Order: sequence, then structure tokens, then C-alpha cells
Amino acid sequence: MQTIKGPALFLAQFAGDTAPFNSWDSITKWAADCGYVGVQVPSWDGRLIDLAKAAESKDYCDEFKGVAAANGVEVTELSTHLQGQLVAVHPAYDTAFDGFAAEEVRGNPKARQAWAVDQVKKALTASKNLGLTAHATFSGALAWPYVYPWPQRPAGLVETAFDELARRWKPILDHAEDCGVDIGYEIHPGEDLHDGVTYEMFLERTGNHARACMLYDPSHYVLQCLDYLDHIDIYKDRIRLFHVKDAEFNPTGRQGVYGGYQSWVDRAGRFRSLGDGQVDFSAIFSKLTAHGFDGWAVVEWECAIKHPEDGAREGAAFVRDHIIRPTEVAFDDFAGSGTDEAANRKMLGID
Repeated sequence: MQTIKGPALFLAQFAGDTAPFNSWDSITKWAADCGYVGVQVPSWDGRLIDLAKAAESKDYCDEFKGVAAANGVEVTELSTHLQGQLVAVHPAYDTAFDGFAAEEVRGNPKARQAWAVDQVKKALTASKNLGLTAHATFSGALAWPYVYPWPQRPAGLVETAFDELARRWKPILDHAEDCGVDIGYEIHPGEDLHDGVTYEMFLERTGNHARACMLYDPSHYVLQCLDYLDHIDIYKDRIRLFHVKDAEFNPTGRQGVYGGYQSWVDRAGRFRSLGDGQVDFSAIFSKLTAHGFDGWAVVEWECAIKHPEDGAREGAAFVRDHIIRPTEVAFDDFAGSGTDEAANRKMLGID
């Protein structure tokens, strides 16, 4: 068993144009002041990191880490959630997702995809330069518009979508192997990899690629009514990253999983600040610890009600209180009788 590292904070929801959220120096000082010892970095946010420079320059990465360390935090992982999304986009979402891309490739899906692939590869190279071993991202989606189809899906549609998804990601996964970095796909509605079954479909098509791993976030399983504890037991050998995020699901006679097109506040399923939802984090931390997870517990603050800065400060203490230092002895060692093999055979009646 290992001690989970943390608490850490995903900075994507906090980066902004006003201090202390508008520079790498000030946001890391703020995170440390909140009680965090690590930060996960959104690689698309130029206010925090120059991704191209991080991919090219080890000196830049050393300086980047040095600023964080001087302010009391460690860089846990880089994230390419937005760029990873653009590796595979169904045409129905072209307009909606164009805003994630650089201006020069907007309106051009092929150019946008090529840009996204390059971005994820740069982030993997930057991760290597930073001495990181895991990376957070989304898979993107080609089949998602057909997740609950009417009319029924034509035969082979989903298989073709997953064949193509794996084809697009295989070169990126190979680059991850060259960099010595695991890719943790956040299993998330809106992505083709949105539950265990779809992850397995993808994994099989990549040849069970060693770098095709998981980012575990129980909040997305609560809203799908998926057993998030059993999920850990099934995929323990593939879970490389952990987002600590709470959620609640309160179906009524008027709405359920799909939410009735309501705002986050009015949905049956909604994200909450840590401790305000329904996730059993004591059980999660116990399972991850027992299975030897040695990565970071990263707070991803998303809440329909609470102010983000309050959620961040409370989240650091919440995670710190849930991290388990594994025992080095068995609780009943005091009652050990000190028997040996001969005594064991005698106790069993074996000559």
C-alpha cells in the first residue's frame, strides 16, 4: 500500500484575468495559502504556462517548477482536456467546440484536429521535461450524438466510431510511451469514453496500449448511476489520476439522469463542493490506498451553489483529512504465537 499524495488542486476553474489568478507566480501562492501542496495545470491557459516553450526547453520547465516550489506547491500533472476533446469531434459539435482551438484553425475541422494532436503531443513532451509520469485529458467523441438513439443506430456505427477514435489516438499514445508518461482519460459523459465498457472498447482497439490509462472522477459516475466503488476494483491497474469531486443525484417524478435541459442548479444530478454531495470518499480513499494507488488526490472544484474560493479552501482540508497513511503492521500482531512451519503442520494434523 502507498500513501496517496495531496491535497492538490486543478487550476482550470480558477485561472482568470484578475489577481491572484492571472499569473503562475500568484496563483501558486494562492493555492499554497489555501492548503494545497500540489497543482494540476491546464496546458491551454497561456496566463499560467507557455506550452510550446515547455515542450522545447528543459530550462523553462525547471524554472516553471522552481516558481511553484518556492511558493510551496508541486506540479502534479498537465491537462489537455480542451485539446484532447478536439482530437475527435462529431460535426454536430463543430461550432460549439471551435472556441477551444487556436483562432487560425477555427472553422477548419481537419486543421483543428491536427492542431489538437500536436498540442497533446507537446503536453506529453512538456510532461517529460517536467519530470511528470501522468497526464490528464479527454478522449473526444464521434459516437456521442448516438448514445441514446432514435431511430436506432445502424449496424456497425459504433464500431466504426471506435475504430477511428483509436486510430487517431494511437500515434499520441506511442508518443506518450516515448515520453514515459501515462495518459489518463477522464471517463466523462460527452466523451466516447464515458464508462467502463466504452473504455474497454477503446483499449482493445489500441492493442491494450500500456499508456491508455484512466483519470478516476466519481462525480461522473454518480450522475450515471454507476457503481463508482466497484469501478475501482475493476480498473485499479489502469487508474493513474484521481479527481476528487463531489456530486449528488436526486431524481424526482419530473426529471432524472438527463436533467430536462435545466441549469445546473435545477438538475436532478449536479456537482457539489466536497462534502456537500453524496460521494462516499472514505470508501474511495480506502479502496485506492488498499490497491496501491500512489498518485495525487486532485480537487476539481465544480459546484452549482458554493463560491469557488470557499470550495477550494474547504477542499484542501477535506482531502487532507481523507488521505490514509497505510499501516505497517497488522492490528492483531500483538497476539501472534510465533509458530514455525513445524508447528503449523502439527496444528493441521499433518505428519
